[in-house]
Amino acid sequence: MVTCADTSFLFSLYGNDAHTPRAVAWTKSQRSALTLTSLSEFGLGNALRFAEFRKGLAPGEAAMFWAEFEADRASGRLRIQVCNLADVVDEAKRISATHTLTGGHRAFDVLHVAAALVVKARQFLTFDGNQRKLAEAEGLVVPV
Repeated sequence: MVTCADTSFLFSLYGNDAHTPRAVAWTKSQRSALTLTSLSEFGLGNALRFAEFRKGLAPGEAAMFWAEFEADRASGRLRIQVCNLADVVDEAKRISATHTLTGGHRAFDVLHVAAALVVKARQFLTFDGNQRKLAEAEGLVVPV
């Protein structure tokens, strides 16, 4: 089963916030690799650097957490699924037209859900409540 994660889940897994224990526990309970798109890979890197810029992480922590991410990728615990950006944007347009007026969804959240659907994910990991609603409305299971 393909499981994708958004930036909030990945930041909790590799950064350190209130949801970190849940993210770590869920990840440890799984036998299969977590699937990421290049969009979520980019989102994590940017979120770590932005958190350090805003002094939410100490100097050097963004690089340290990124190195942990890269180590998990190299070990096979994470798998990057390549997908066509045009396909993701087309799916995002459909999702936005269907849900944003009634649910108030941000563009990047819509893109994450669209990417998960394009790679045929069945599960979606997020700690963002509004994105959870969007993912579930699109038929994805949100287990955490």
